[in-house]
Amino acid sequence: MRYELARAIEHVNRFAVLDPEESLEFVDELLELEKVDGPTAYKIANLRPQDRDELRAIYAQERFTLSGDELDDILAVVAKYT
Repeated sequence: MRYELARAIEHVNRFAVLDPEESLEFVDELLELEKVDGPTAYKIANLRPQDRDELRAIYAQERFTLSGDELDDILAVVAKYT
């Protein structure tokens, strides 16, 4: 096994928090929310933001802004999986 591949596998094993099935459930639940598209759902699942500021940073390049209630809804889903 090449060095890079071994290091990548070691990194994933060290930092993976959720099982693959749980991760897919997490993303599916995020996709049910309004204003959460596929790439953003995966980004949220990977980063698991803890507060509104971190979540706003994920949405910084979007052409719309989220209301406080929408941010709280997303953070509530994140809290279930952390």
